[in-house]
Amino acid sequence: MMQRLLTLLLALWVLAGCGANEAGKEAEGGKNTQLAALLDNYFEENLKLYPLSATLVGDNRYNDQLPADFTDSHRAKVKALLQSTLDQLHKIDRNSLGENDRISYDFLDTYGSMQLEELNYPFNLIPTDQMWGQHLVLGQFASGGSAQPFKTVQDYNNWLKRIDAMGVWMDSAIVYFRRGMAQGITLPKPLVQKLIPQFEAMATADPKQHLFYGPINTLPEGFSQAEKSQLTAAYTSAITGKVVPMNRRMADFLKNEYLPKARTTSGYGAMPQGAEYYKLRVKMATTTNKTPEEIYQTGLQEVARIRSEMEALKNSVGFKGDLKAFFANLNTDPKLKPFKTPEEVLNAFRQIQEKIKPKLKEQFSTEPKTPFEIRQTEAFRAESASAEYNASPDNVKPGIFYVPILDARQFTVHSGMESLFLHEAIPGHHYQISLQRENKSLPRLRQYDPFSNAYVEGWALYCESLGKDLGLYTDPYQLMGALGDEMHRAIRLVVDVGLHTKGMTREAAIQYMMDNEPISEQGATAEIERYMSGPGQALGYKIGQLKIRELRSKYEKQLGSKFRIADFHTEVLKDGSMPLSTLEAKMDRWAAGVK
Repeated sequence: MMQRLLTLLLALWVLAGCGANEAGKEAEGGKNTQLAALLDNYFEENLKLYPLSATLVGDNRYNDQLPADFTDSHRAKVKALLQSTLDQLHKIDRNSLGENDRISYDFLDTYGSMQLEELNYPFNLIPTDQMWGQHLVLGQFASGGSAQPFKTVQDYNNWLKRIDAMGVWMDSAIVYFRRGMAQGITLPKPLVQKLIPQFEAMATADPKQHLFYGPINTLPEGFSQAEKSQLTAAYTSAITGKVVPMNRRMADFLKNEYLPKARTTSGYGAMPQGAEYYKLRVKMATTTNKTPEEIYQTGLQEVARIRSEMEALKNSVGFKGDLKAFFANLNTDPKLKPFKTPEEVLNAFRQIQEKIKPKLKEQFSTEPKTPFEIRQTEAFRAESASAEYNASPDNVKPGIFYVPILDARQFTVHSGMESLFLHEAIPGHHYQISLQRENKSLPRLRQYDPFSNAYVEGWALYCESLGKDLGLYTDPYQLMGALGDEMHRAIRLVVDVGLHTKGMTREAAIQYMMDNEPISEQGATAEIERYMSGPGQALGYKIGQLKIRELRSKYEKQLGSKFRIADFHTEVLKDGSMPLSTLEAKMDRWAAGVK
């Protein structure tokens, strides 16, 4: 489960070229060489264990490989590496380390320990799902427009080898799905019903219309005619003889064998060891010791607060009905649905980007050098996708803000376009992740950190609150969209915990969401099904935002006229993502220095 989330959310590992130095000596810049060597070894071994992650961050040595990383044999290798790494880490005297190395020590200790604990649970018996499944990453790779390179003949041959490995991966997944069926560990039926069409879409008969044919449509001009002909034939054969049959096998299995045995419950708490596993997932997602019940109560409080602000805004625009009627009006008023084509939606986001440019320098003293693009989400995954940011693998290719547009005519202005852009794009994920990856003074484990969900998503949600400072939210309906987005993250605290610990049903969670924010039933359904498949992941947003906002308020009071917002933002971002407790200690030291 965890690695599926990590691969899809953020890629972790990059090529580490440092060899082991004499233990205990200080490297250039005050770094502990024993710790540096340990981090390097951990990187290198993980590149071998998770080659998709290596591809995602631009390391091409393993582009022909695809292990079934949910299998017991693979998990045994992961466990051995984690245990060995932690054993060596704990032999290092933390008190002797400099500040940056202490952050690295705590980072590896915190996340390595949680990953090791996660391996005790049997949820590898759900090897893929409709939201976080590895097959979705592979679909993006196959198009030729993602991280998998298609520049040389070797690149093309690497992908052919990965196609071979996909067949083994899918057949292994069926084996593990069946084991889960026998033990009562399965996906809920509604998620299986969303998963089946994803595989059916990859079982189309015409190879030239297949997603996997994409690289053939963009064969480099420098290839010889013989090379082009050979590769075209090889890809056509691979699609018809391997890709289509393997996806058909999986779709048929899911439809005919798995779906009838899929569970009717919605949360992990209904499965063996599910309640204990969820507590761990909460800890991993929030990097706090908050209990599910504490988070649930925080969610209820935040929902009530934001709802009162929505009521005030509703009254300010002269709407006479109740809040639920206002939500319905927002979703049906044709004046709030001005778009006719996907390109018009994308252009509206581009206009937001231009609008905030003049104000960014007031809020940020450093901007990333990594390019940035806005794209429509690919059709094959759009139905189950949320808007998202895909980080650049090398800081040369652009970071991409993906927008799923199923029907542009139903894309509403109030849907939080401005707050969505601030969160997923600029200055949210694009600034935070790009600056982190551009900072070569950070250990690479931290440059490409996929673990710090509460920091990463908390920062992005915090950025939504900067809208007025950046010249946005002048339209009351865009402000309503921003409130709706914040409400959305508050609702997650209620429904995620409710689904997985309180027996809340999928239907009840969907209704709760629709009662408290202006979201369509289709949108609420996709969101709730996301939380069902990724327990705990959605909690980090609000918990992280509340912590960053709490720290800002504390330092504004402590520092008075010495507080500079650009300095605060720089300090939050400059050392990259980390556990929230580590962030707070670091920021307290910064504030003491300013004071």
